Amino acid sequence: MTLKTILKTALAALAFAASHVPGYAADDPSVFNVGYQKIGVLVVARQQQLIEKALEEKGITVNWVEFQAGPPLLEALNAGSIDFGYTGDSPPIFSQSAGGNLVYVGAIPSKGVSSAIVVPKDSPIQTIADLKGKTVAFTKGSSAHNVIIAALEKVGLTYGDITPAYLSPADAGAAFSSGSIDAWSIWDPFYANIEKNQGARLIADGKEILGTTNGFFLANKTFAADHPDVVKAALGAVTKAGEWATANHDQVAQALAKVTKVPFDIQQIAAKRSEFTVTTVTDDIVASQQAVADRFAKLGLIPKPIVVKDIVWTAPQS
Repeated sequence: MTLKTILKTALAALAFAASHVPGYAADDPSVFNVGYQKIGVLVVARQQQLIEKALEEKGITVNWVEFQAGPPLLEALNAGSIDFGYTGDSPPIFSQSAGGNLVYVGAIPSKGVSSAIVVPKDSPIQTIADLKGKTVAFTKGSSAHNVIIAALEKVGLTYGDITPAYLSPADAGAAFSSGSIDAWSIWDPFYANIEKNQGARLIADGKEILGTTNGFFLANKTFAADHPDVVKAALGAVTKAGEWATANHDQVAQALAKVTKVPFDIQQIAAKRSEFTVTTVTDDIVASQQAVADRFAKLGLIPKPIVVKDIVWTAPQS
């Protein structure tokens, strides 16, 4: 499968998601709508039908909706078009700052190596500092947005020192291939694909730039309040998926390839760089996420400052 085919498939999936997601009805949880991307624990859970099994006795079916990136997934969550999903660190910050109807319900801490800033193999750019005056692509409001801002800070540059190109992964991939951008801040499997098929060269990854990063399971706040048992069951299912995935990286890659149609060799690279252990949203994770939020607020990139802990969900005891 060529990069062009992968990107066309991603765009088609995003278009389908936007037009085929059923709305949420508070009094009728007969369908649980889950938003997912092309990598991670939710894909494993889908392939193994773990959420379906967890909700079967409740008479609830699961509707899976694929998104190309976190920001459109969060838009759907806020609208109630999906009930549950997983994104990187930045999308929920943008959503909360805009008054989004969401809560954090779980997390996956990561070493950060599955996100990166890359350049074409023959680019003269060698370091983060060399990005000054260059055009850098990333999805606005995504985890890649946080990576590039933190990278600039690390070497004493400002956001104004680059020309940001706010592009979806599909559009950024095309721009990268055509040479119309200088660098790309991106995550797996797009990172693995451009690295393997075009020899993209790593400038710095998330581990070097940020250290530990976090991905988050999120729920529509209204849905979580009305149906906490469903959210708890879903979290139990993805926790089980994470335990299996941690011990079976090659089989994870096979599952990811089957569900997403991204080739096995690409997903194998991505799976080996990924973390799968699901945790609660601890105080340390909240503090880390608050630092990300403060970074965006300082630059005026979100409508207003936020307090992350205000939307951390506490599962009711039963």
